[in-house]
Amino acid sequence: MATKKLSAGQLREKDFEEISRAFITKVYRWMTLALVISGLTALYTASSQTLISFIFGSKFVFYGLLVAELALVFILSAALHKMSAGLGVFFFILYSVINGLTISSIFIIFEIRSIFIVFFISAAMFAGMSIYGAKTKQNLMSAGHYLMMALIGLIIASLVNLLLKSSMLEWIISLISVAVFTGLTAYDTQKMFKIARNSDDSEIFQKAAIMGALELYLDFINIFLSLLNLFGKRKS
Repeated sequence: MATKKLSAGQLREKDFEEISRAFITKVYRWMTLALVISGLTALYTASSQTLISFIFGSKFVFYGLLVAELALVFILSAALHKMSAGLGVFFFILYSVINGLTISSIFIIFEIRSIFIVFFISAAMFAGMSIYGAKTKQNLMSAGHYLMMALIGLIIASLVNLLLKSSMLEWIISLISVAVFTGLTAYDTQKMFKIARNSDDSEIFQKAAIMGALELYLDFINIFLSLLNLFGKRKS
């Protein structure tokens, strides 16, 4: 039986496609692992009265963890290119653990059934926008700049609301956060697929996969927490 031979150019194109696919797989694998670690950490923390009292019984500890999260994101964003891929993975996993500690409060505030319903809704929204970002022919780079500006505004508003403690402002922030991070999901996905087209097996792209996983992880977590704040059923 005759077999069709591929030309050298077709073979190279096939190799590039496999490398690109491996890069995208790596991004989503790291993201999924981080989500699992955060979820298990949150569940374990919520089941331990000692940990709950330690973390939420002292503003110093809780805000210290929040500062540590911000510091790790800054370190990964600003200095990942200078460190080894292994160290980048360590900081990424450490971040997912600390984030799991801080978001464990959702199991205290919200009913467990409500948490899982909102989680699956968030997953569906994230998957839909991720597919859109991967498939759309529209260039989302310009939209990404506006979304980043909106994100800075959200961070400032959230910091202000720590002092005001306004439930109305918190609701507005959550509503806008859903829109911003849904858009960022498509933007970050498109960015990762563009990087994947030029990827290889070098350490540079291993670190790019870690950064991509962090960005998509943050998109998903913020969509989930914002939707939970808007529609989650609180314990009586």
